[in-house]
This record gives sequence, structure tokens and C-alpha cells, in this order.
Amino acid sequence: MIFTTIDFVVFFVFILAAIAIIKHRKFQHLILLGGSYYFFYFSSNYLIVLLIFSTVLDYYLAKMIYNSKEKSTKKILLSISLIGNLGLLGFFKYTDFAILQFNILGNYFDLATAIPYYNLVLPLGISFYTFQTLSYTIDVYRGSLEPSKRFSEFALFVAFFPQLVAGPILRAKQFLPQLREKIQEYNTGGNIRKIVFQSVNIKFGITLMAFGFIKKMFFADNIAPLVDDIFFNPIGAESFTIILGALAFAVQVYGDFSGYTDIAIGAALILGFKIPANFNKPYFATSPTQFWNKWHISLSLWIRDYLYLPLIFKNRNSSLRIFLGLMIAFMLIGFWHGDGWNFLIFGILQGIFVGIHTILRRKIPFLYNHKFFKTKFGKIFSILTTQYLIFFSFLAFRIPDMSHLFYSMQKYIILDFQIIETISVIQSHKISIFLMILFIVIHFISYKKNNLVEKFANMNYYYWCLFLVSGILSILLLYDGNPTDFIYFKF
Repeated sequence: MIFTTIDFVVFFVFILAAIAIIKHRKFQHLILLGGSYYFFYFSSNYLIVLLIFSTVLDYYLAKMIYNSKEKSTKKILLSISLIGNLGLLGFFKYTDFAILQFNILGNYFDLATAIPYYNLVLPLGISFYTFQTLSYTIDVYRGSLEPSKRFSEFALFVAFFPQLVAGPILRAKQFLPQLREKIQEYNTGGNIRKIVFQSVNIKFGITLMAFGFIKKMFFADNIAPLVDDIFFNPIGAESFTIILGALAFAVQVYGDFSGYTDIAIGAALILGFKIPANFNKPYFATSPTQFWNKWHISLSLWIRDYLYLPLIFKNRNSSLRIFLGLMIAFMLIGFWHGDGWNFLIFGILQGIFVGIHTILRRKIPFLYNHKFFKTKFGKIFSILTTQYLIFFSFLAFRIPDMSHLFYSMQKYIILDFQIIETISVIQSHKISIFLMILFIVIHFISYKKNNLVEKFANMNYYYWCLFLVSGILSILLLYDGNPTDFIYFKF
């Protein structure tokens, strides 16, 4: 079920109405759980079995880990969780890719037979809920989290529909206390909090959802034709055309993914749940390291806490170990996104950028703290340099064909200073170019004004309703009636 369809609007209104009518806390909990499973089943059909399998596996393994007294037993149980979850993810996401590589290798050595493909369908959201359940089991293993006593409680944590398909990747520490606060009886006088709709949460949540719909349906979906036109076959394209395509894709993927996140966080907030932010103005980052503190934050923190820090824990003073740890972490981030060499290249590039920046910051601190970078011009220089590198790596994210990718990378770096074709592309996509410029202007205003969503949410109701109506009309102005998937549904 796509957020940008009437199906979701009807579904969400039905969930809200059911919770508003049925006041009993446990029934509210079951409505959310049943609704979340229906939401997933609507889009994935029988593949909901995989979601349930991961839920059952980690629920019982976490209990066994918590109750076990032997360290060796805990490690075995954790290994079962890792193998079960990552094995499932690897099978569905990378089997056909691995077969393709074996067949290419077989052709190289003139082997007579080729391995047949399974043509597996990528289960929706598997990359997200796999990491979510794994973090739960690992936290229980580390002793930083007590396992859920109720299966339904843990099941809702895994399947909570607003963020189920494309994140943010929730931690049990973030979600379970909020859920327990609403369905369990405490010793403080026996007062029990139900899911109560608060006007502040509703207004802010709707505002955030409106921003998400505008980002996705008004900006991202209408900039996509420009991106597709440039990168369908970029061979022969001018340097400035490639750079224009990279910039357009950066706006598209941000509008698409952060738009999904805004809708997810807004919907959860209306229901009374706070989901952590996944973006924080990443295109104003002054270094590659800072970019990953602002972009897809939940994934960055997951990789940091469960992979990178354990890798370097015993060698935190070794620059080589830190660099290698960052390379491994970002290669995993790249490959997590998809089963193609282009995603691995994306991860390697990001690892190199962040690794070099981290080592320079450690080895040459006076350069990092130079007064030039504290000036306004120095900050602008840092932002532009960082985004130039980030958008360069985005070419690998967008272009799966290796010949197309390497040509585009070459043109991006070695400028040919030709503009004839670029002007033609701009003239053919006037609406997309206008929307890009408008998005950049609004994004800059948002950066200067800090929290633009909060300012709109705090408007009086007349101006707030005017904003919502304007947003809806803007979307309808360019909407062709065919809702498009969010980019991160592919991952």
C-alpha cells in the first residue's frame, strides 16, 4: 500500500476511527497490530510470512538469550538469529545476483551449462525490518534491553505500519517504552494511558505529512522525468548535462525518501508515537562525515552501533583500523541498498570520502580547525565541496549499467565545457528545472528558518488550512493519476 494512494488515506482514516471509537487500551493495541499486518499484506500478499517468521524467530531467541546463564549459549542463540535473518535477506535479495556472477564467470571459462535464475521477488521492506529485529536481539544479548513479555507487543514493534516499508529503522528502546506506557498498568495509582488523540500532535502530524506528500508528489515525481531522460543512455552526453542529472537526482531522491519519512513520522505522531528523525538538512553538511550524520540517520546509527564500533573497539587508536572499519561499514551500506555492483561502488566511494576526512581530522587537527572554515566563505566552500563529492557518488546509486556509470563519472570530473545539449535538455524539461530551483530555494529557507514544519504547524487555523489547500492544489496541478512507488521500496 503506497502512501500516495487513496487506499492509504481510507485505511488510515479507518484506523483512526476505530481507535477513537474503541477506548480499551488492549483492543487499541490489537487494532494497530491487525491494521499493520493488513497494510503489509495488501502490498506483499503471502510474503507477509517472512515478516512473521522474523518476528517469531527473534521474539523467542531473545527470551532464550535473556534467560540463559552461559555466555557460550548466548553466542550460539545470537548466531542463530544472525544466520536466520541475514540468511533470509541474502537469499531473497542477492541469490539471483550471485547466480549472474557465477554464470558470467562460467562463460569466461567456457563452461557448458548455466545456473538457472530463481527470479525471486524482493519482499517489501525486508531490508528494514530485518535490521530492526536484529537490533532487538543484539541489544538483549548485550544486556542493554529486557525482552518483551508479550508477543503482540514485539510484533507491533516490528510491523508498525507507518515506518514498516522504508523506515526509519526503529530501535526497541525507542518504541517499546512508548507502547508499554499505553497498554500496561503502572504502580503510580493505576493510571493507564490509552491512545488519545491530542490536537497538538494531530496538527503537527498532518503538517508533517503534508510536507511529505508535497516533497514526493509535487517535487520528486515531477523531477523524475528529467533524471530518467538524462540517465536512460548518458553515453555522448555533455559534462554539464551529467552534472544537471546528478543535481536533479539528488533533489529527487531526497524529496522521495525524506517525503516518505515525513509521512511515516507524521502518521505515527497522530497515533501518539514519536519516531526519530531520519534527515536533518543533509545538503548543508560541511563534510562527508557530517552528511552521514544528517542523511538516513537511522541506518547510519545502526551500522555505527552494530558493525563499525565493534570492529574498531580494540584498536580505536589505529588510523588504519579506523579507515578499514569505515570502508567495511560503507561497503555494507552500499550493498544493503541493492544487488548491483553500482551500489557497492557507491558504498566504496562514501567509505573513501568519510575515511579520508576522518583520518585528516585525526592527523592534521589544525587544518580541520583552521579559521578559514569558520568564516562564511569557508563554510560555503565546505558545503559545495561536500555536495560535489556526494552527488558524484549518487551517480553510482542511480546508474546500474557499468559503461554508462563510468562514462558519467568521467564527464562529471573532467569537464568538456559544452553546453548545446544541456540547453536543449533544459528547454525540454522546463517544469522539472523550475521545480528544482523552487525546491532549492525552499530548502535554503528551511535551513535558515530552522524548523519550517513547526512554523507552519503553529499557524492559526485559517492560514494553516490555506497552506493545506494550497499544497493539495499544487499536487493536483501536476498529478497524472498514476501513483509511483517510493525509491526506497526497491531496497
